[in-house]
Amino acid sequence: MPPAWVWIAATLWAAAAQTMRNAAQRHLAGELGTLGATLVRFLYGIPFAVLWLLAVHQLSGAALPTSTGKFGLWIALGGLAQIAATALLLRTMQERNFALGVAYSKTEILQVAILGLVFLGDAISVATALAVASGTLGVLLLSPADKERPLQAFLAGWTSRTALIGLACGACFAVSVVGYRGATLALPGTPFLMSAAYALVAAQVFQTLVLGGWLLVRRADVVRKVLAAWRVSLFAGLMGAAASAGWFTAFAIAPAAHVRTLGLVELVFSYAVSRRLFRERLTRLELAGMALLALGVAIISLA
Repeated sequence: MPPAWVWIAATLWAAAAQTMRNAAQRHLAGELGTLGATLVRFLYGIPFAVLWLLAVHQLSGAALPTSTGKFGLWIALGGLAQIAATALLLRTMQERNFALGVAYSKTEILQVAILGLVFLGDAISVATALAVASGTLGVLLLSPADKERPLQAFLAGWTSRTALIGLACGACFAVSVVGYRGATLALPGTPFLMSAAYALVAAQVFQTLVLGGWLLVRRADVVRKVLAAWRVSLFAGLMGAAASAGWFTAFAIAPAAHVRTLGLVELVFSYAVSRRLFRERLTRLELAGMALLALGVAIISLA
């Protein structure tokens, strides 16, 4: 098992690359639509994922693993859950009280910890529980359903339609994370870098076939636009593959709850840069949320 700093470094890299990928996707969404920009992430990420797999194979000398039915099931579960989570997130944003739905979707980290324990046997230590709770509360304070009474609105609205969609969204994101970690663990005897690279290529190809096939049947014009915008899309694909490479590498080493909790550092960085750029003062609620996020990140890293 590699030292802890390896999965920490991989997670930090993934969070940074994901920030750049999100920026590129936001730029493409105006031209290609949300689903088109999502397809870009998978389709144009495949060449870079394959290059990474070949580099790991050549530099480490590790043989390409043999896929098993268990590996394929985990990849399919993770890929389909991620697509469903994206669709539910879009549906949440269309609701009248979308802020409430988004707040409930942020319970992903808590659900990751529970699902990882149930399906993969990832233990939840006291430190992990504290980090997950601190991180979840911090995210809720940064994206409150009601700025005046954030926690009261969150607890009171859990039976609403919007909240249920948000919870389903968070659950699907959690299932996708557990599915991808399960896939890397379904290749016993394979070095962690090779299992991560192999699982990434499999996931990218699977999701491209599923989402691309669905768009070909329902919205062929979107696929044509995605193919025509290949020059602009390559950067988004590169950053998407780079982010996924970091996530999959971390999943191959550490429990999913640890990885996703440390991954909250992405919010800390982006929020801090945004505030610094626009010279805006943080409210007390936002300061509390940032402090709890930082505490969760610190606990999971030091533990």
